[in-house]
Amino acid sequence: MNDTQYQQPETNRMPEMPARPAAKVSTASRKSPALATVLSCMPGLGQIYVGYYQQGFTNMLVVATTITVLSSGIFFGLEPFLGLFLAFYWLYNMIDAYRRAHHVNRVAAGLGTEALPDDFKLPSAGGSMFGGVVLVVAGILFILDLNFDVSLAWLQDWWPLALVAFGINLIYKARRKAE
Repeated sequence: MNDTQYQQPETNRMPEMPARPAAKVSTASRKSPALATVLSCMPGLGQIYVGYYQQGFTNMLVVATTITVLSSGIFFGLEPFLGLFLAFYWLYNMIDAYRRAHHVNRVAAGLGTEALPDDFKLPSAGGSMFGGVVLVVAGILFILDLNFDVSLAWLQDWWPLALVAFGINLIYKARRKAE
């Protein structure tokens, strides 16, 4: 025999991965997917609970507009289509709130590494100038109506201006983003 020592051949074992430290996620930052789903029985409220304010208010606006159109009789003959749309949108709203709450929890726990669509961003702490102005104006109008007997009857004729302002805001944002 040879004077060299016999060496055992290396095995094809995977190297041991270091233990992952337990994620320290406060219970205050976790969102309950079940609660988000139940809150979404009022469309948009589940998304707002999770922190997706813009999506929540958009869901509220879509459902309120659809109900208004259905009750007004403007689109005579389209009621079955709009009713079906409303049912599916309502269900989508509830599923979306569940998925967003689940995703926020995964990211908070350090587990959310999957690729997401571009429009599925985590909520930010930043605000919206346009949304803030709308809320301040609405609040002032309600205060004037409730405390100083200023009639809001004119809103019945002028409410479409809110849609115009919202559209102008969207166009402005799109142009600014394109620059």
